[in-house]
This record gives sequence, structure tokens and C-alpha cells, in this order.
Amino acid sequence: MIKAILFDLDDTLLWDEKSIKEAFKATCELAWKKYGINPVLLEEKVRENAQALYESYDTYTFTQMIGINPFEGLWGNFSDEGESFHKLSEIAPAYRKEAWTNGLKDLGIDDPAFGYELAEAFPMIRKEKAFVYGDTFRVLDQLKGNYQLLLLTNGSPDLQQTKLDITPEIVPYFDHIVVSGAFGKGKPDPSIFEHALELLSVQKDEALMVGDNLMTDILGASRAGINSVWVNRKQQERNEVVPTYEISHLEELLHTSII
Repeated sequence: MIKAILFDLDDTLLWDEKSIKEAFKATCELAWKKYGINPVLLEEKVRENAQALYESYDTYTFTQMIGINPFEGLWGNFSDEGESFHKLSEIAPAYRKEAWTNGLKDLGIDDPAFGYELAEAFPMIRKEKAFVYGDTFRVLDQLKGNYQLLLLTNGSPDLQQTKLDITPEIVPYFDHIVVSGAFGKGKPDPSIFEHALELLSVQKDEALMVGDNLMTDILGASRAGINSVWVNRKQQERNEVVPTYEISHLEELLHTSII
């Protein structure tokens, strides 16, 4: 019998992908207005440069373990405790400026001052672009009170808290919030799932993990012996990781025999 449901945050409850996309669009349009640059091409180049830079830093192994992606680095402050987060916070300003400046250079614009301007604009715009899936609150309304609910999210505690601060309606639904950066390891490491079970005082067969990412949410739940629900909104092909259940939108969780 299911007593507790663990939810991923980004792209399960929050539409983080759309938030980042819209922030890129609005920021790149500033370059279009100044230089007539194609905003779609600039986004592509900045994403490429951000990824390459991100992987070049000695913090990359840490960010992979905690689950912080390059585009979070473009707007997160990482003012968290610990040496690795301190390094990230020191790197972030130059990383942002370089990603945007190099993106401009790739399109023939050598203007570091404007690159800095875009790098500073992106975080502010991202905070204005908080999107939540349409069925998120309908589902949480139905589950709250019937199950213990725990939010299990990868990332920097400071940045994940920022996401929750700009969507304040989400927090009251949850009995516990576990952030990988505070715990010390991220999904798919089974230890963070085991920690969640301990907080909830439930056994693994009494819990269910709901998430959009096969390689973190679903793989981690499997390693911890917890049944999982893969929210596959994009109808992606499944890889070698097999969820217990698969749904195409969150609301299906309420209308099946899963719970």
C-alpha cells in the first residue's frame, strides 16, 4: 500500500525547460534589437559555449554528482555552504559573461561589454519566467492529505529555493523537501532516496517516485527498490532504464491503478 509519494521538481511539477527557453528568447531579442542578430542562432551558440565551458571547470564532477546543469549556472548564485559551492559561486560571473560573449563572437560580434550586459540580464529575466504545468496543482490538491508528499530535487539549495520562492504555491503541499546539494549526493544515487524514506518513516514498498528523467528519477528509484512513475510528456523513446509505470501527463497519476 502506497503511503508516500516522492516528486521530482524540475520538468515534473515546474516547467523548467520552458522557463529557460523563454528566458533565452527574451535575452537574445536584446541582441537582435542592438545588432540584428538572429535570436535563435544566438541561443544555440550560447548554449554550446555554456556547455563547453561548464565541462572545462574542475567543478564539473561535483555539478554532475549534485545534478546542476549548465543553464542553471547561467542564473544561479550558488551561495551555499561548502567548498565546491564556493568555487561555483566564484566561477559563475565569468562563466556567464564568457558564454554570452563567445556566443556573440561566433556570430561575428566582438563586444564583451554587451556580452556582460546579456549575462546580467538573463538571470533577472529567468526569475520572471516561472512556469508550472497546468495539471500540477490539480494533482497535488488530490494527493495532499491522502499521502505523505516529499519533494526530491537535484541542484543547488540556493537555486532550488529561488525556484520555489518564485512559485510559492508549491511548498505548502510537501511534508519534506530534500535537495541534493544539501544532502551531498544527487539522484540517481540510491542514498538520497533512502534518506527520503527515513524522513517519511516508510518502507521502500510503501513509496512511489514520480519524475520526468529516466537517468536520475527512475534509475535512482530502481536502485533503491522504489516503484517509479515516468512522466513522459514528450513521448520519448525509453532507454535501458525501465520505470514501473509510464504516463504521458501528470494527471494520469490520479486516474490509474498506480495509487
